[in-house]
Amino acid sequence: MISHTSFFMEYIFIMKKIILLLIVVIPLNVKAISASSYIVMDSDNNRVLEGSNINKKSLIASITKIMTSMVVIETSNVNKNITIGEEVLKSFGSGIYVSVGEKLSVLDLLYGLMLRSGNDAAIALAYHVAGSMDGFAFLMNNKAKDLGMNNTSFVNSSGLEDGDNANMSTVYDMALLSSYAINNSLYKKIVGTKDITVKTDLKTYVWHNKNKLLSSYKYCVGGKTGFTERARRTLVTNASKDGVNLTVVTFNDGNDFGDHKDLYEKYFGSLREYEIISEGYIDSKYDDSYIDKSFKMSLSKDEFKRIRKEISYYEDSASKVVGRVSVSLDGKEYFSEDIYIKDRVKKEEVKLSFWQRLIKRLKELW
Repeated sequence: MISHTSFFMEYIFIMKKIILLLIVVIPLNVKAISASSYIVMDSDNNRVLEGSNINKKSLIASITKIMTSMVVIETSNVNKNITIGEEVLKSFGSGIYVSVGEKLSVLDLLYGLMLRSGNDAAIALAYHVAGSMDGFAFLMNNKAKDLGMNNTSFVNSSGLEDGDNANMSTVYDMALLSSYAINNSLYKKIVGTKDITVKTDLKTYVWHNKNKLLSSYKYCVGGKTGFTERARRTLVTNASKDGVNLTVVTFNDGNDFGDHKDLYEKYFGSLREYEIISEGYIDSKYDDSYIDKSFKMSLSKDEFKRIRKEISYYEDSASKVVGRVSVSLDGKEYFSEDIYIKDRVKKEEVKLSFWQRLIKRLKELW
């Protein structure tokens, strides 16, 4: 007969083992994200890999400047020198501390905007491009609409808040914007710069990038930090490894740099780049049929097995476009491209022509 004491001791022993197992296993498999909203997106095709509250609208602070920089890059001569006007006196918070009357190039201001989060640079650029803050915000909102940022609204170029008059967005929308921006070579060069020295007619500036991940994580290629008392910490980063290109966005995250690195490591460990469609000739019912684009996609091994390729043909098409090839994963299409043909001859007709030519040749011989 088992005594109560021995039973109790055995119970304690078992519980200790269970608790020890939980202590060891849970940290290895679960890394909680500190953010109120976050997203991991494939920068090449906007595929959402992971996230929470991805469509919840929030204040975004200085990650606003990603849109500011893209509007400036796409509408301006970045090598043009501009004279700083009195409008920069309205600036407060982070700045590069330019002086009224000082001359800088648009490119210099872009570096000050993205490396040091200069609110004065944001104001100067907005007035240079559009003549007013309202005019520049109009351009920002038009660009947001073009990119499908349906839950975003901009009122200024800096991200500063004035009561309810503030920029609002979601982690999903900001990931769309960042994935778009990082594919612009000038933007990528700017946000990937760790340090820069800029000389003007009045001063020499030395700017260090506030994005700490750029220096601490070797796969990080760019991004933008943000902070206000109301928005708290906001962060957008981009990273690339072996053809896998990712964007991470976090809102209200006290451990943002750590969370971004952990999320990148998670997906760089599970994804690899696959070439799904190769540019050039493809196997179809027409000879000499081809597509003029290749398509690569970052996938896990299991996802690669679920990739579906479909080819459809147009009936009685008189043009050189004879069909379309598409690629989908789990019912969502990620690639679609026209199939072209050099000569509109079906394979069966090519074979028939071959036999006709052979018979003709035999008749000539006999």
